Amino acid sequence: MKIFLLVMFISMPNQPSVKYNALLYPTEMQCITARNHYNEIYLAKDLVYKSKIKTEAFCLPFESFPIAGIIKDTNA
Repeated sequence: MKIFLLVMFISMPNQPSVKYNALLYPTEMQCITARNHYNEIYLAKDLVYKSKIKTEAFCLPFESFPIAGIIKDTNA
């Protein structure tokens, strides 16, 4: 089954690495909607916040065995 992984990368000054968070979605549309919402929240932040945190988010398709709790939406 195909699932979609929303990966959010976060970079901050003086940190030794880039941080990330990831969430699973059963459809590409759900992933894109979540990604767009994440980006809108970041873009609404003030310049001081954005000078301290840089972020990007991507929806990545992934072939997977069935995962409990992820039900494939046949309408997508």
